[in-house]
Amino acid sequence: MLRTALRPRFLGLLGVVLVVGGAFVLLGRWQLGVAESAAHRDAVEAARARTPVELTSVLRPHERFRGELSSRPVTATGRYAAEGQLLVPDRRLDGRTGSWVVTPFVVDGSGGTIAVLRGFVGDAASAGAPPEGTLTISGGLAPGESPSRVAVGPGEIGSVDLSVLVNTWPGDLYNGFVFLESERPATGPQLTKVPTPLGDTGIRWRNAAYAVQWWIFAGFALWLWWRMVREESRREDPIPSVRPDGARPVAAGDNGARDDA
Repeated sequence: MLRTALRPRFLGLLGVVLVVGGAFVLLGRWQLGVAESAAHRDAVEAARARTPVELTSVLRPHERFRGELSSRPVTATGRYAAEGQLLVPDRRLDGRTGSWVVTPFVVDGSGGTIAVLRGFVGDAASAGAPPEGTLTISGGLAPGESPSRVAVGPGEIGSVDLSVLVNTWPGDLYNGFVFLESERPATGPQLTKVPTPLGDTGIRWRNAAYAVQWWIFAGFALWLWWRMVREESRREDPIPSVRPDGARPVAAGDNGARDDA
């Protein structure tokens, strides 16, 4: 069979099959990308369509952060603490490297403190002090980040690790933080806002099924080539049939001895 497969005709056919199969694989990857992009777009539109709710109506200080609260738009009224603002270095936004500015916000009604990611700065010195007075903030909720071993300096924290913040800021702490979108009244210079992450948006299954179909076509093309080689090899080297008693049949014209008994 290998000898048959190495013939120029079948080698040329194999080349065509590999080219076509490669195109099918690329088409499958493209469809998978479409599925992921479409799912992300759907998730963005769904998140924007959700009506913001009061933070105090969905989460209390020290309460476990539930998965369905991720990216949930919320509002809260209160004031930024005069002290305790921290920077989270080594973050990227739109191709730039800088720091997140995380400020404690004391919520009216509960008296609890929630971490607010006020924005992104390229230079730590430009973070500035938070606005004073009573404010109403709006933004997306997120769970705390995992601990970080990044070396940090004074006034910095490696990640928005709530287990560290609970021992840094006084009072009761919410088990989550807010990606700030707006604050009212808007006073003073505004930091560059960091979009609320959407988490795992999944894929759109219809497009994913199309991707699988293209990959099946690629495998079928290769299998079809192998089948053609095998059939050609069998035609050239037929396997002699064997009688039920195990003896090979006598070829036509062979006048071998007969057993007349």
